[in-house]
Amino acid sequence: MKKTYKIEVDCANCANLMEQAAKKIEGVASATVNYMTLKMYVEFLEGFDPAAVMPNVLRACRKIEPDCMIYF
Repeated sequence: MKKTYKIEVDCANCANLMEQAAKKIEGVASATVNYMTLKMYVEFLEGFDPAAVMPNVLRACRKIEPDCMIYF
């Protein structure tokens, strides 16, 4: 399952680091952060609930940029 989320990120480098961090979260098959459109595209592994996985993605992103917001 693929989903798109609105994300607040301050710089392109942080967006890249957040993308890499999101890919390491259990349940995430792939993740892409587009700094220009402020969107995060996440593909989830079969059997994982996006509502359960996304708080972990947000926590990982906030380690990079503490004021990051992902609207899910």
